[in-house]
Amino acid sequence: MSQTGVNPILMTIPESFESVRLIIRAPLYGDGTAVNEAVIESLEELRPWMPWAKDAPTIEESEISIRKSRLEFLARTDLRLLLFHKETGQLVGSSGLHRMDWQARSFEIGYWARTSYAGQGYITEAVEAITSFAVQVLEANRIEIHCDARNQRSAKVAERSGFTLEGVMRSHKCANDGSLRDTMIFSKVRGAEF
Repeated sequence: MSQTGVNPILMTIPESFESVRLIIRAPLYGDGTAVNEAVIESLEELRPWMPWAKDAPTIEESEISIRKSRLEFLARTDLRLLLFHKETGQLVGSSGLHRMDWQARSFEIGYWARTSYAGQGYITEAVEAITSFAVQVLEANRIEIHCDARNQRSAKVAERSGFTLEGVMRSHKCANDGSLRDTMIFSKVRGAEF
């Protein structure tokens, strides 16, 4: 139940919204091919940071992932969002609202950029639009961004988007190479940052 007493599965949540350059939308059956292409292009850059980026997925594996994400979106257990360039229609990356606590209205934003679109401000733009969506549509009280302490590009997105570094959890997760990593926790909280 949410703080308003409505079961999240009964909530009407828009499946798409836009930022200046992006269409941000829920995954749909058939998106696996576009996601697979972007992941394959970006695998070397993603591997150090994303647990799922150890090996190149097949198109079928990417489609299975999309279909699972579609079901999770409908069940309101995870809100994966795909980022499409408005002009080209090409997949720019993926983001979403994860590890949700509907009662507290707390969400975590995750993200990754396709290599050919990295460093051009698309992820910062997406994070700001998703934050606004979470606040206005989902009545978020808290939004977090977690990133590997070594991933300075990811940390810069959080900082540019106005998130506050709350702390660093030491030896918090294992990286794909098996080494322990520290995790930086950034947040925005209702009444303080929005």
